[in-house]
Amino acid sequence: MKITPFAFSLLLFISAAQSQTPAPAAAPAAPAVVMPPQAPDVPAEKYGKDGKVNPGFIASHEKFVSIAKEGKTQLVFLGDSITAGWAGNGKDVWAKAFNGYTPANFGIGGDRTQHVLWRIENGELDGGIKPKAVVLMIGTNNSGSDSAEGIAKGVTAIVKTIRAKQPQAKILLLAVFPRGEKASPNPGRDKLKQVNDIIAKLDDNKNVFFLDIGGKFLQPDGSLSKDIMPDFLHLSAAGYQIWADAIELKLAQLMK
Repeated sequence: MKITPFAFSLLLFISAAQSQTPAPAAAPAAPAVVMPPQAPDVPAEKYGKDGKVNPGFIASHEKFVSIAKEGKTQLVFLGDSITAGWAGNGKDVWAKAFNGYTPANFGIGGDRTQHVLWRIENGELDGGIKPKAVVLMIGTNNSGSDSAEGIAKGVTAIVKTIRAKQPQAKILLLAVFPRGEKASPNPGRDKLKQVNDIIAKLDDNKNVFFLDIGGKFLQPDGSLSKDIMPDFLHLSAAGYQIWADAIELKLAQLMK
């Protein structure tokens, strides 16, 4: 049987096509991790974008639990990155202002009220620790997602938990510090003012003492200076000095 040039070319094409290795199927894209919302007054661990518990959060928490178990601390500072910053920009101010009180800094960057609540319900105020006073300032990281009422509920839950676990400790509850360069328009600062108005009512002049020192960070026109808050949220060394000076007298009374 005679093969025509057309048939011969067709056979070559079919043979070449059969010899090719098929491309592997593309792997399906990993589904996006969707974290459920965290209520500001319900204890919760801090999660990363991968849906797993943030390892830095846990490492810091475990360190604080170890400090609590030692039972030496007489003064606890509890909060987020602004509190944690005492170990950075505020290091020298801290040493001069508080070292005589045997203090501990339990601040973790990025913490919200629910995270602090989880920490103190899971060991940071247990063990041998018996502080005379706890300085609490928390809530600014909730301001982008939670209502003023919700944030206040979170702060209230923390105060109640401190009282339950450490009834001898006096609580110096600080108003959430102002944030954002300008006084107005500043929705974030407006919300935090509402929070502060609510949590001020926790002051019983016996165990809980509310103190609003936010105005001491502001310029006469209500703005924040980069000299005090370089990013209009976190404090410089000068800002930490303002903080220390503003609570010095009250803290001395509570530490007696």
